[in-house]
Amino acid sequence: MGLHFVVVDLGEVEIMEDVTGASLEQLKGALMGEGFELMDDRKAILIEKIKNVITEMIHNSDEEININYSDFIVGKLDYDYNYLSTLFSELKGITIQQFIIVHKIERVKELLRYGELNLTQISYKLHYSSVGHLSNQFKKVTGLSPSAFKQLKHNGRRPIDEIGNSDDAVRLNNAKS
Repeated sequence: MGLHFVVVDLGEVEIMEDVTGASLEQLKGALMGEGFELMDDRKAILIEKIKNVITEMIHNSDEEININYSDFIVGKLDYDYNYLSTLFSELKGITIQQFIIVHKIERVKELLRYGELNLTQISYKLHYSSVGHLSNQFKKVTGLSPSAFKQLKHNGRRPIDEIGNSDDAVRLNNAKS
């Protein structure tokens, strides 16, 4: 389309030109044809950035994170955590904390499936306070212990973009009861 970009990052492109009218519609169509979506709502964009930071933090990073998750998110996005948390809950129907828990459990499933790490190592890698805490949280979310899950042939992992919807919030809230 002859557009020039300034920044390309995970799920984000900043274009130099102002795109309006017919060009904007053409861009939306081209992105849709490739399986992407044009996001021009600032709040929706911020939600996607929060999700990307969490996904990167849990699924794509092997580096040791020595601060809590809220400080990590604030450091990456430079917004007040209370604002981010309220916005995320309002628009996603799930808290940031619940979203993190569900992603961590999906990562635990992945690591269990690979079988390269034991539960103690997985617990450490994902910053759980103990193996017991990981096991309890895993059972609350999945209904299975980690060892029972590992024995399943079909292990029920979900694609990353399907994790953290309002159904997950309902499951987590029901697990507390």
